[in-house]
Amino acid sequence: MKKIVSPILVALTLSAAAGAMAQTAAPAEPESTLAFNVGAVSDYRYRGISQSRLNPALQGGADYADKSGFYVGAWGSSIKWIQDAGAKDGNVEIDLYGGYKGAVGDVAYDVGFLRYQYQGNSLAKVAGLADANTNEIYGAATMGLFTAKYSYATSNLFGNKDSKGSYYLDLSAALDLGEGYSLTPHLGYQSIAKTPDGTYTDYALTLGKDLGNGLSASAALIGTNAKKSFYYTPAGKATGDAGLVVGVKYTF
Repeated sequence: MKKIVSPILVALTLSAAAGAMAQTAAPAEPESTLAFNVGAVSDYRYRGISQSRLNPALQGGADYADKSGFYVGAWGSSIKWIQDAGAKDGNVEIDLYGGYKGAVGDVAYDVGFLRYQYQGNSLAKVAGLADANTNEIYGAATMGLFTAKYSYATSNLFGNKDSKGSYYLDLSAALDLGEGYSLTPHLGYQSIAKTPDGTYTDYALTLGKDLGNGLSASAALIGTNAKKSFYYTPAGKATGDAGLVVGVKYTF
C-alpha cells in the first residue's frame, strides 16, 4: 500500500539543543486491484434454487476494481438446470458485470449491470420457455453490518416467458466472529412477473472461514418455500428444499 508520510513537530523543550521530529502516515490512497478466484461447491445454489441438479459444481472468476470506484468482472459455473428443463445445450453459466461503488456519509452504495450468459443455450426451443440469457440492473446500500439489494430484470428472467420486470430483493448481514470466522444471515424474495408459481422466498445462514493465503471455506444452510411443481430435477427432487452446501475457494 502506498503511504504519504510528512514530518510534524512533536516536542519543544527549554533547551535549545533538545528537539524531536516524528513522522505520521496519512490515510492510504485507494488502489486499483485485479483478483482471480477458483472454487468448488457441493451444490450450486442461486437465490436458494439449485442450478446443478443438487450436485457439485466448479466455479471461477476475475474481478477488476478501479480506485475511482468503478469495477468490472466475470464469473462462471457449471450448471445443469437448462438441460433439465428440456434443452439440448447450455451447461455453463457466465456472469458479466460492471458497476460503481461509493459512499454518502455512513451509507455505502453499489449500482451496476449484470448479464447472465448461458452460451449456446437452446431453451427457447422448448415449448413455453424463452431464451435463458438474462439482463439485470441492481442497486445496493450498506450501513454498518446490514445490506439491502434490489435487482430488476430488463429482459425475460431465466427462460420464463413474458417475465421482463421480475425483481429480487436481498437482505443480509455480515457478522465478524473473530479468528477468521464470519456469519452471514440472508433473506430473499424472488418475484417472477406473470408467473406466480415461480415466485418464492429464500433464506440462508452461511458460516465462512478464512484459512489464510487466499484460501477460504464455507458451510451454508439454504432453503426456500418454492413450489416443487415448478422447481424440480428430472428425478423429481425439489431443487429449492433446505440443504447444507459446503464450498472452498482460492483467491489470488
